[in-house]
Amino acid sequence: MSKHQPNLRLNTVRASVSFPAADYAELERIASRKRVSVAWVVRDAVSKYLTMDAPLFGPVADSEEGERAQ
Repeated sequence: MSKHQPNLRLNTVRASVSFPAADYAELERIASRKRVSVAWVVRDAVSKYLTMDAPLFGPVADSEEGERAQ
């Protein structure tokens, strides 16, 4: 893990995602406005989506199976 990204968990998974061109352009605009990377915007959006999807369970917790703690 990079010393420049201390907030990332040690147990991460890399994913490849394709976006429609217009959506990616909007992600780039958001990232530029916030002065962060597109990857940061996507991680933030996923985190917020997961919290909204199951707010009673809180943030994603590490488990042996890599699933959300329930």
